[in-house]
Amino acid sequence: MNSGFPGLPEELSKERNPNDKVGVLQQQILTLTEEVKSQKELVKLLHKALEAAQQEKRVSSMYLTAAEDKDRLELVRHKVRQIADLTSQLEALEQEKKELEQTLTLRDSHIQELKEHVQLLMEKNHAKQQVIMALTEQMARELSDPLQEANTITAETLFKQQEEIEHLKDDIDAYKTQNQFLNSEIHQVTRLWTSVAENEKALLMKCACLQARNCQMESKYLTVLRKLQEAVPGLPSSHADLVRNLIQEALQWDVKEEAEGFNLNPVSEYDEYGFMTVPDYEVEDWKLLAKIQALEIKSNNLRSQEVVEKPLRDRWNSGGELTPSAELKSLIRSGIPVEHRQRVWRWIVSRHGNHLPDHYQRLLQQSKSTEHPACRQIELDLPRTLTNNKHFSSPTSQLIPRLRRVLLAFSWHNPAIGYCQGLNRLAAVALLVLEDEESAFWCLVHIVENLMPADYYSDTLITSQVDQRVFKDFLSEKLPRLMAHFEQYRIDVSLITFNWFLVAFVDSLVSDILLRVWDAFLYEGTKVIFRYALAIFKYNEEEILRIHDSVEIYQYLRFFTRMITDGRKLMNIAFNDLNPFPMKLLRNRRSMHREELEAELCELEQIKAAYVKERAEQGPQDLKDVVSEEEEEI
Repeated sequence: MNSGFPGLPEELSKERNPNDKVGVLQQQILTLTEEVKSQKELVKLLHKALEAAQQEKRVSSMYLTAAEDKDRLELVRHKVRQIADLTSQLEALEQEKKELEQTLTLRDSHIQELKEHVQLLMEKNHAKQQVIMALTEQMARELSDPLQEANTITAETLFKQQEEIEHLKDDIDAYKTQNQFLNSEIHQVTRLWTSVAENEKALLMKCACLQARNCQMESKYLTVLRKLQEAVPGLPSSHADLVRNLIQEALQWDVKEEAEGFNLNPVSEYDEYGFMTVPDYEVEDWKLLAKIQALEIKSNNLRSQEVVEKPLRDRWNSGGELTPSAELKSLIRSGIPVEHRQRVWRWIVSRHGNHLPDHYQRLLQQSKSTEHPACRQIELDLPRTLTNNKHFSSPTSQLIPRLRRVLLAFSWHNPAIGYCQGLNRLAAVALLVLEDEESAFWCLVHIVENLMPADYYSDTLITSQVDQRVFKDFLSEKLPRLMAHFEQYRIDVSLITFNWFLVAFVDSLVSDILLRVWDAFLYEGTKVIFRYALAIFKYNEEEILRIHDSVEIYQYLRFFTRMITDGRKLMNIAFNDLNPFPMKLLRNRRSMHREELEAELCELEQIKAAYVKERAEQGPQDLKDVVSEEEEEI
């Protein structure tokens, strides 16, 4: 009673009849029994999933222990057959779901008809009660004056009226009985509808689990193909051709399914913001990695939908007006749902700075009347902005002119910076989420002037260089083994991370993870970039430590952010495993390294000035005696 039905004592206290109490208790027992059955079904489903996972583990072990390539190829064919079986099961479940939805629709229409019928009967009953009340009042008035009654109403009229009243009372009793019957039928239909809804929910969960498992199976299959691809040089020509054909077929699965009229693969071509889920790389190996990552991300999202995503979405839906708090900070770190992201970003940007009315329009008028020196560089960078997004991939896209206007307006708004390469990508992401030009402009202003330190986008990029030195310090403290590995093979991580900091991971992380990083970055500032940069290296630390060649390490670092598939795991590393991460320490490190860098730049300027002075004192050289390399060869 305490766990499942907290309102049961109140219901029992309202029911005076013991039979009604017993009926209520029996109804609750039936409900609990159905819940126990559903839990047992869930346990059976989990046992089956566990057995399947153990079988998968045994098959993978057989694959690893197989001595000949022929055996491995046979195992791969077995995997293909398993995927086909899962696909057929998924199709059957989809058909069953459609049938249940049709049944539910029929039930809903039947319930609606019953409700309309009950409403009609109640209206008739109300009308008849009004007639009875009117007749009763008339009789009361007439009986109050006996002399008038004797003169106007005969005994026969009174008898007819009393007879009509009796008939109306009988009708009322009949309608009450009919109402009780209809209420009982409505209750039964409601129970059936609830049962169908629960079955549909269970089927949806089962369908999601099968889709997630299908994604994992397909991802493992592609991983096996990639391993075989690496071993192609050592395979016979027939086996090598077979592996290449299997890879081409795997990369074309989505296209074939769409041509046949159905697509059971849940990985769509574009996400909600127009980013390609599987970028069209020129290198086939990178295409395979991108497809594997897209499948793994979709599998993780499907598995966490009910456990993690739905409770978070419910918390966002139940929240009222946005106010700064520890709870809001935790929610934003977990990722803002798509339907709330635009509203929250607008609120974050509006909290900082004074947004002057018509300021953006005045800047646009100025850019039309006077050409800015940075105009040419902006035009060069526009076609290179977010090439993996359908809203920017074409020169005729509607967002290209909007992006041009935002960048030109900012160049006039902040003449000290004007335009710097990288601002185009920051403004493009703001446009995708906020959609409105002026909101994207103020978001760019918020990033450059409030979140980032001064001189971050200046000509010298001095603060950006300072942050790279600070990041190396944190990397040595938080991940000492990895930093020692980099030093051993003389790896300069700033060649990889400099762009991360400059554009806040745009074009480095997949869109699903990138926008979660931006959620926290816009709310908390640059400390989030340090956290996630360290988390990315922590996520892939073991893989990097296994590489013992500097060239291979650099090659791995070029695309290792594309190997991240679990955004929740990356978030936990960034905000839990790397604690503590005080802002005061970050400020002190920046101040210390800025002094060192400025001293080095000053020393370089002195060396440059001395060199120029020395050249001036030597005077112009006589080039007549200088012999070219071609003359020496002659």
